[in-house]
Amino acid sequence: MSKLRRQLSMGITNNVETRSLDDLKQKTGNLYESIAVIAKRANQINISLKEELHNKLEEFASHTDSLEEIHENKEQIEISRAYERMPNPALLATQEFMEDKVYFRKGEDELFS
Repeated sequence: MSKLRRQLSMGITNNVETRSLDDLKQKTGNLYESIAVIAKRANQINISLKEELHNKLEEFASHTDSLEEIHENKEQIEISRAYERMPNPALLATQEFMEDKVYFRKGEDELFS
């Protein structure tokens, strides 16, 4: 198991938990900003997991078009199943956000004259 997957899935269940909207709102002062931060972090996690999975599965790829050479690879199936069992990136991002592990900043307010 990769370091990234271990770090991300430690102590997080695959089940969705009810969250208090007030708790989310307290982090940024605005519920919609909080959700936007979580969504951006979830996208980052998703991209990194896809790249990692693609790199691992690339090892098993055959570059020939022959149907005779296509067969099921048990290791490939186990890798895919492990990624399917991982918590959803949105759950991971929400957990990180609630534990203050996500760095975010607001854009500077422009002054209009």
